[in-house]
Amino acid sequence: MLLSDRIQTLSPSLTIAISSLARDLKAQGKDILSFSAGEPDFGTPQRIKDEAIKAINDGFTRYTAVPGIPELLEAVATKLNRDNNLKYSPADIIVSNGAKQSLFNLFQATLNPGDEVIIPAPYWVTYPELVKYAGAVPVIIETDEIGGFKINAEQLKAAITPKTKMIILTTPSNPTGSVYSKEELQSLAEVFEGTDIIVASDEMYEKLVYNIDFVAVASINEDMYQRTVTINGLSKSVAMTGWRFGYLATPNKELIAAMNKLQSQSTSNINSITQKAAIPALLGEVDDEIENMRRAFESRADEAVELFNEIDGLSVLKPQGAFYLFVNIKDISNNSIEFCKELLQATGVAVVPGIGFGSEGYFRFSFATDMTTIREGVRRIEKFVQSKRS
Repeated sequence: MLLSDRIQTLSPSLTIAISSLARDLKAQGKDILSFSAGEPDFGTPQRIKDEAIKAINDGFTRYTAVPGIPELLEAVATKLNRDNNLKYSPADIIVSNGAKQSLFNLFQATLNPGDEVIIPAPYWVTYPELVKYAGAVPVIIETDEIGGFKINAEQLKAAITPKTKMIILTTPSNPTGSVYSKEELQSLAEVFEGTDIIVASDEMYEKLVYNIDFVAVASINEDMYQRTVTINGLSKSVAMTGWRFGYLATPNKELIAAMNKLQSQSTSNINSITQKAAIPALLGEVDDEIENMRRAFESRADEAVELFNEIDGLSVLKPQGAFYLFVNIKDISNNSIEFCKELLQATGVAVVPGIGFGSEGYFRFSFATDMTTIREGVRRIEKFVQSKRS
């Protein structure tokens, strides 16, 4: 057989598939409104672009050290200390081509066949796929709207077995927008005490929170700091998706060395120009623009939630962070793939089936677009739902 067993464990990303289909239909001249992409509709701040242009003009276009240039690693450490009260040295940090590569490096460096990784659902579509690619077993914990789509200590205790190697926590969450409070994280932290479980904390949407304080998982106590691998980046908060900038931090020197070794044999360093451009973002030089973006997202969320909850048969919780709504369609359909396909064909509205995130009976709606488009999209969805109920 041509293909490896390992590659055949992977499923294509449903979010990318839907976005691609929507683009294809739009290219054919069809009236498509896509709410499927996990990408801010804002431009990268000019300060960052200027730094990139300067790097090019200065000839900063050669290989760098694999984990990143010294001034960049210092900037990441400064950011983590300033924003999250986390003290990492530059040697505790590796910069990668987005959070996906950070996660890939982590899983490949730590997971063995048969290891179990706890993943709360709904989850980002990539988590279980990368876990399976490493030969490990995803252990899914179902959450619901009553619990704010967050796991509690009792659920965590029940899921842990002697094979548990890791848990993935995402705060704020893609796709639900849920954010763990300090008290909730403290409750989970008590369960981990006395275990060797690694906590992979994906905090990519950290800057986009609404009416709640963001708390870094590793900041809860010393035990959590030692066991947590913090994963973050600039794609969402600073509208730098195409720049491919992610990073991870851990005080575990053995783990850092292993991931550094892996990255040196795969991609080596990330784009040198991106490294220079990321520094002002990490040092807080575009915080005002981040705040303007956050406020715009919050305003959109407020109106979109109200509009959806006025539709008979649909409901949605107000997100505490990120730029997604996870819309409950259980009164209409328990086949989210079929629902979303029919919706796209009938109305030209592209959303992502909830099953791709591990939760049937929902779809994910990105409000990373202007309010006029959101209103029209919800209007079309309402018309489609009404036709399904008649």
